This record gives sequence, structure tokens and C-alpha cells, in this order.
Amino acid sequence: MGSSASKAALRATTDEPSEPGPKHLANLIQYINGTNRSVEHLADILSEKTGSSSWVVVFKALITVHHLMVRGNEQFIQHRASRNSLFILYNFLDKSVIEGYTMSTFIRRYSRYLNGKSLSYRLTACDITKTKRGTDGVMRAMNTKELLNTLPVIQTRFVALLNFNANPDEITNGIIHAAFMLLFKDSLHLFAAYNEGILNLLGKYFDMRKNQCQESLDIYIRFLGRTTKFTQFLKVAEQVGIDQNDIPYLNQVPCSLLEALKQHLASLEEKNDILPPYSCESFSKQSLA
Repeated sequence: MGSSASKAALRATTDEPSEPGPKHLANLIQYINGTNRSVEHLADILSEKTGSSSWVVVFKALITVHHLMVRGNEQFIQHRASRNSLFILYNFLDKSVIEGYTMSTFIRRYSRYLNGKSLSYRLTACDITKTKRGTDGVMRAMNTKELLNTLPVIQTRFVALLNFNANPDEITNGIIHAAFMLLFKDSLHLFAAYNEGILNLLGKYFDMRKNQCQESLDIYIRFLGRTTKFTQFLKVAEQVGIDQNDIPYLNQVPCSLLEALKQHLASLEEKNDILPPYSCESFSKQSLA
């Protein structure tokens, strides 16, 4: 690993109470995007930084890792996903300063999200936030089995993101604000993939067998709950100064859709898994977001 990259990693994670410097992050991105660059040593430096007792250093190390996972070569997240041990910060607490108590809570939540981001890559062999979207995108092209395997992974990751759960009056410094901005950008891509997967699932629902319908219905009900919580997350984003033009508007899903799904499952249970000639086409065309 080049000395300039090592210095950039160290300078991005100093104990100065400000977000990692854009110049240092740009240098790290340039390094790992170079041809045949090894990311292992860089990942080790940042992991070592999370062993600090200072909330400032640990938070900045996590933000730097997140930035590299989003902006850097895919090799970096591949390396993170292949590690046997991820961030172990479940009990992290900085008692040295008053602000440390509050920030430590968000560090624990943030590290769980980043661990989940790596684990979901391991499970799906891709970063779902970077996959192609639209009518011919990855989530739209999945078959029923693939959807039933992939959507729970997305749901788990989305829950971890929303569980960061910061109120506007808690985003009080540049460090936590930088983390929130990265989470906000992730949330848009993650929800888009989540939503497209749900639309695809609904389009296949009335052709599924009973056990698949039950599983799909459970996934859809959880999706509705996550969407409600996501709306609250977006309100926080607006209150901390994110431009309204960058915040999506979520349409409310008609209650009749959920009732139709439940009724269809009930009919399968009554008819011993004989599929009735229903169609979900009219419902799946309705926009969920």
C-alpha cells in the first residue's frame, strides 16, 4: 500500500471533531480505484482505528469505510464481505466526554448497519444499491425463488439503516451529519431496489403456490411497515437541511391490495392449493413509491 494512501487513511480518522476531509477521502478513492491495488492493508488500518476509545476517531473510521464501500472499487466491499470478523462495537462507549454517550449509541447502530451491508453482499454476491434498476433491472428480472431469497436480505439491511434512528436535534455535529448523509443516499437506492422487488413479487403472487403466497404476504406486510418508518426517516432528512427535491414522495398503497392478497391466500387454503384464475396485474401496476 502506498505511503500516500496510508497517510490519507490516518488523516481521515484523526481525533479532530470534524468529518473526514474530502481531500483525504478523494485520495483513498483514487488509490483503491487504481489498477491492481490491494485493499487489505487499507481495510486493516481503518479496522484498527475502530479500536480507539475516542468516539470521534471510531465514527470517522466508520464513515471512511462507508464512503469507500459506496464510492470505491467493488474489490473493497468484496474484501469486507470476506472477512470472518467485522466491526465489533456492540458495547462501545466513550465516557471521556459528555457528547461521547450520545455519539456512542449512534456508533453502535452505524456499525451494525455497515456489518449488514457487508453480510448482504456475501449473501447476494452483489451490492444491491448499485444494481441496474427499471423494467429490465435486476429486481424486476428475478423469478419467484430469487425474490423470496433476496427480499428478506434487503429487508434486514433496510431495518438496520432505519434503526440509526437519529432525531434532528441529535444530528449536532459534522461527523454524525456526514454519517446521516451517507445513510440517506444509501436509503434511496436500497428502497428503490426493495420497491421494485415488491412490485415483481406482487406481479407473480396469483400464480404462486400456497406456501409461496404465505411467504410473499409476510414480506409485503413487513414492507408496508418499513415504508411507514422510511417516511419518518425522510422527514428527518428534510429537517436537517437536505433539499426537498432530493427527497422522494411516497404514495400511499390502497388498503384494497392487502385485502386482495389475504383473500387469495385464504381461497388457496380452502381449495387445498388449487390456483384460482385471478390476476394481480391491476395491482402490480400501481406505484408503491
